[in-house]
Amino acid sequence: MNTIEKIIKENSLGLDIKKGRFGIEKESLRVNENGELALTNHPKFFGDKIKNPYITVDFSESQIEMITPTESSVEKAYDFLRNIHEIVATNLKDEYLWSQSVPPILPSEELIPLGKFPQNKELEKYREKLALKYGRKKQLLSGIHFNFSFDDEFLKELYELSKEKTSFKEFKNNIYLKISRNYFKYGWMIIYLLGASPVIHETYLQKCIDKMKKFTEDTYYFEDLVSFRNGSCGYRNEKDFFVNYESVDKYVESLERLIEKESISSAKEYYSPIRLKTKNPKEILLELKNSGIEYLEFRSIDLNPFSEIGIEKADLEFLHLFILFLFLKDDEPFEEKDYFRYLKNQEILANKGNSDEFRLICCEDKNVSPKEYSIVILEEIERHLKAIGAFTNKDEKVLQYQKNKILSNRLYSDLVLKEVKQKGFVKFHIDKAKEFLNEMKKTPYTLKGFEDLELSTQILLKAAIKNGVKFEILDRDENFIVLEKDKKVEYVKQATKTSLDSYVTMLIMENKVVTKKVLEKENIIVPQGKDYFNIEEAKSDYRKYGAGIVIKPKSTNFGLGITIFKEEFSKEDYEKALEIAFKEDNSILIERFIKGKEYRIFVIGDEVVGILHRVPANVKGDGERSIKELVEEKNLDPLRGVGYKTPLEKIRLEDPEKLFLKGQGLTIEYIPKKDEVVYLRENSNISTGGDSLDYTDDILDAYKKIAIKASKAVGAKICGVDMMIEDIKNPNPIDNYAIIELNFNPAIHIHCYPYKGKNRNLGEKILKALGYIEE
Repeated sequence: MNTIEKIIKENSLGLDIKKGRFGIEKESLRVNENGELALTNHPKFFGDKIKNPYITVDFSESQIEMITPTESSVEKAYDFLRNIHEIVATNLKDEYLWSQSVPPILPSEELIPLGKFPQNKELEKYREKLALKYGRKKQLLSGIHFNFSFDDEFLKELYELSKEKTSFKEFKNNIYLKISRNYFKYGWMIIYLLGASPVIHETYLQKCIDKMKKFTEDTYYFEDLVSFRNGSCGYRNEKDFFVNYESVDKYVESLERLIEKESISSAKEYYSPIRLKTKNPKEILLELKNSGIEYLEFRSIDLNPFSEIGIEKADLEFLHLFILFLFLKDDEPFEEKDYFRYLKNQEILANKGNSDEFRLICCEDKNVSPKEYSIVILEEIERHLKAIGAFTNKDEKVLQYQKNKILSNRLYSDLVLKEVKQKGFVKFHIDKAKEFLNEMKKTPYTLKGFEDLELSTQILLKAAIKNGVKFEILDRDENFIVLEKDKKVEYVKQATKTSLDSYVTMLIMENKVVTKKVLEKENIIVPQGKDYFNIEEAKSDYRKYGAGIVIKPKSTNFGLGITIFKEEFSKEDYEKALEIAFKEDNSILIERFIKGKEYRIFVIGDEVVGILHRVPANVKGDGERSIKELVEEKNLDPLRGVGYKTPLEKIRLEDPEKLFLKGQGLTIEYIPKKDEVVYLRENSNISTGGDSLDYTDDILDAYKKIAIKASKAVGAKICGVDMMIEDIKNPNPIDNYAIIELNFNPAIHIHCYPYKGKNRNLGEKILKALGYIEE
């Protein structure tokens, strides 16, 4: 046990060592159906490529770069990358994300489009220089960069306990430099375990193709190739040159000399397996000197064609453990000759690592194979973590996952070769892209890692990612978030409670009695009725009401506490309905029932952006099963859930439903005839199990204008107008409609993922109303 391990063990810091900050950057090429590089511009619907922090371009317009924010765990960073990848993949039109690090079918060099930045010519000139120096085809090699830093609180505690005489900045620098040096020595293992680019298409650089053997009709390879991207023809500088990792100053001096000699044009042209990074990427060398190393960027990770997003979570978790191993392992001499030896070792491993005869050239035992030595290192990682009390069951599974790859000869590079041989290079990769896309489309409404939030909030956050709006969750239980872009900050609760609407507007819509009075003043038709503040008074008015009434709480949403009697009703049922309503609020309304169908009209400002007809909770009979059994089956639909986290809510069989069935002379044990539709509620709210049908294009403008007028009457910018319409084809609204309710917090998910109909993209429309999306 070395000194660092002793300090960590004796001070119970074993679990703290795993705390850190994690980020992922992923490059992917856009391709068409035939596996040819897409020559179209970066899609405009992802916004300004310079300002979007999540979705931009790399070297080429055809090369999308996806960037996660810094997260507190590998899992959160992985989930965020899944979200970005899904947003990109599902929004592309007739294009796919190429699932491989090596390029698809390429056109001639001059046809490959460079990244366009009309507002920043410096970025365009840099790409032009790279194109001339390395060739456009080489720059299309894509991969994953994994960004890591320790938790600063852990490092500060370790610094205090170590009693180092250096400054904290230098102490922190030394830790990251040690990891970097060890990564040069042991980084071959990442290429070996994660390498997944063993073949190249014939349209790649001819000077590389000429050195290789033919594999299939249209592909070439080096025999026993593990990772083309990390090999001799891959993503590397024209010449190997020495960069000193002994200290930050020497590292900076090395790069400054290379820039001065014009070996490279800037620090970012240093294509090292690992880079030292700072908060300010524009002045990185100056920032390294002034502020020190902020994090490390690990760059030798291939895209994995077998993974939905190009990387498995288990591989990222392994990479984290591997970094901890590099930190805990004793430092060793690292001279210029070692630097070149380790670089060469990684290159040769990438080229020949699949050969049974291949032996590593840089390790303690020069005759050891990568397969054997990988097992040794996996066991060493386990020993180091156990020594400091940090080894968990999860870590055991992560390491076992890598062992299984090795022992069962199922390295990604081997599997890719088999698939390409069997299906062909293009077909295998395109089929994978399509397969993953279809999986993503099954639940497009969810935001990974944010499933605990209301679905409307998830949809707003997805729109924020797509359009480059940064966000932070302030209170998960309350679905309270903050949005930021170009220094514009907006606080939003539950997706539609925003600064656009005043507090008094919300209070008016919350109070159904006040809402009716405000609308009546504007000559907008509303149901006639009476409000009650105690149940006894309401009970005494039983004889005043005949068939056709609605009993509902004064101030609740989501259809809670509402009972509708279309036909005659008993005193017992009437009083039961009163109890249900008073259970939700201390005052209620009894209104005349309005004939027709109910429509939810979503208004933002002067525009109707979505209209739904909501069909009350129902089941369709098969002549064999009871209502109860049919409800249970319908609730198995993945679109149905609980708590507004899915597009539809599960149907309940509680007092309101049983009371409504009783009014039809039925119970939950009734077996409906084949194709007989039985309604379980009169009110049609999605929150009570209803179905949603999009009617945005079917409702006449006359009714849309009334909805906008009603919204303006209460001063609302975002409003859900519930309107009863008897005949939607009648162009004359008089005596054909009534507004039964206004909603200050209308759900957006029902308009984005209706049971039937178009996605109306209300997340983006709210961002537009808030000023985050330009016309």
